[in-house]
Amino acid sequence: MHLPEFARTTAFRSALIIFAAFALCTLLIFEFALWQTSAYLTSNLDELVINMANTVASGEFGRTTERLESQLRADPRRVKLGSLFDQAGNRLSGNIEALPPGLRTDATVQNASIMRIDDMGRRMRAARLVAQRLPGGETLVVGRESDEAPEIFAIIMRAVAFGLLIVLCLGLTTGAWRSLRAQKRLEEMNEKIQRIVAGELQERVPTSGADDSLDRFAVLVNGMLDNIEILIQNLANTGDDIAHDLRTPLTRVRVRLERARINALSLPELQLAVDKAITGIDHAISIMTALLRIREIEHTRRLAGFEVVGMAELLREVADLYEPFAEEKRLSLSLKIDSELTVRGDRDLLFEAVANLVENAVKFTPENGRIELGLIRDGERGIVRVSDTGPGITKSEQEMILRRFYRADRSRTTRGFGLGLCLVAAIVKLHGFRLNITPGPGFMAEIAFQPTRPPGAALASLPALAGIG
Repeated sequence: MHLPEFARTTAFRSALIIFAAFALCTLLIFEFALWQTSAYLTSNLDELVINMANTVASGEFGRTTERLESQLRADPRRVKLGSLFDQAGNRLSGNIEALPPGLRTDATVQNASIMRIDDMGRRMRAARLVAQRLPGGETLVVGRESDEAPEIFAIIMRAVAFGLLIVLCLGLTTGAWRSLRAQKRLEEMNEKIQRIVAGELQERVPTSGADDSLDRFAVLVNGMLDNIEILIQNLANTGDDIAHDLRTPLTRVRVRLERARINALSLPELQLAVDKAITGIDHAISIMTALLRIREIEHTRRLAGFEVVGMAELLREVADLYEPFAEEKRLSLSLKIDSELTVRGDRDLLFEAVANLVENAVKFTPENGRIELGLIRDGERGIVRVSDTGPGITKSEQEMILRRFYRADRSRTTRGFGLGLCLVAAIVKLHGFRLNITPGPGFMAEIAFQPTRPPGAALASLPALAGIG
């Protein structure tokens, strides 16, 4: 027989496990309480038996029977027991028919089964008894019935069983309700996920606001879906940008080749047209090469091969490389190094990132402008700063400028693909550094990093700085 679906869920089983644990703990607690109660009742019962025995046995010997009968008459609950037996074991008086076998005299209170005889007839009773040998040789046996404790225990156990039954019903009801509620939420999530799988990427997994495990899972899934949607949108935009940027050079190549086929009258004219076509093809290949380079850096796993890189030496090499280009454009390129800082990273990629920033500065800074390349220590951080007196960017372009193929309006007349800063951002993200581009007149880009410790100290690991800002 198959259980209902809600009974096979984890929520329902968890509720049953919790109930079973609660029931076990309850039984153990009551078992301990009954044991303590039994010990307490037995101790009180023994004290009453001993007091009764002492009362009957004390005083004049000839009046022992009278004192015993007086004790037995003062018993409205009919729980007192007592008899006087001669040396031969014959009952002289009292309500115990015969000496219980194995009852020790002049000992502590003992458990025994006796036959009680009174005006209600003969009845077998469980009792706590004490036996004393009197000076005349008689045996005095007194005690009290001990059937009260089992009756009390039975009443308590019935109450416990009834309480556990109520708890069981409540546990099953709660488990079923939780299971059905969780099942309903999972069905809602499954419906949304099916719609997302079908292509409706704007859909999100619903949350109830209860901040439980399902809600936290839904929040994580929704965050993942947000990132996936952004990545897909970026992929679509990148595809559009690639098509747009490649269409122009390829169209020019086609037009030039077509004109050469129709209009070229000599071999030199045909060769000139072919050379221009090759230039256009090289331009398209350069765009694809830059895109592949960005993808390689974004998906690289070269972190294990990082080494200590001297940033001061790296910046000097970049300055030496671009100084001739700056002089050719009548630009002032200055280098300022405050401290000989080192980092752990890929030297070639770091060189490429700084070189791209300096190349952009040379490209967009007008003649007689200034370019400053610096290495600065700012507290616990190190900063590579590239600034120029070029047109800069607006605040609205601060984030967009890192997108692939994005080019500010004022730079559209300058040759380039709009991929340089995207490449820098990919390298910075790989190293766990932070890239910050400041808007305003003039352009300033900063790469913030955590320097390694001074020589002789253990190399510090790279921090996980916040993403690109």
